[in-house]
Amino acid sequence: MLLPLLLAALAILLAWTVFDVLMHRLLLRPLYEENANLWRPFDQLNVVQIYIATFALIAVFVLTYWLLISPKSLAAGAGFGAMLGLALGVSSGLGTYIHMPIPRALAWGWFIGGWLKGIVAGAILGALIRQS
Repeated sequence: MLLPLLLAALAILLAWTVFDVLMHRLLLRPLYEENANLWRPFDQLNVVQIYIATFALIAVFVLTYWLLISPKSLAAGAGFGAMLGLALGVSSGLGTYIHMPIPRALAWGWFIGGWLKGIVAGAILGALIRQS
């Protein structure tokens, strides 16, 4: 059972990496550039911390699905991902907007992006981890 969990985690990491490049480096880039005073310079980002946070979030997705979702199916995975992604999108996008002077469009971008990343992760889980 360990192999499907690891494959799902790797697939989510790859999908999220591609998604983040498209979302942050292309779609939301103008908003980041307009508000450069809010962000750390790129050379000051802690890459280790970024990966620790990413791996922890993926572990939460994979282990929660594996331990708590039954029956396991593509539909169950996508539904689970949509709900968890919605929570992540609300906290990262709308939650940050409450506390920081980020543009409303960026808050909505993070909200929608978090939700979509959750759906993608859930669909991957549902496709790769089935009832045994």
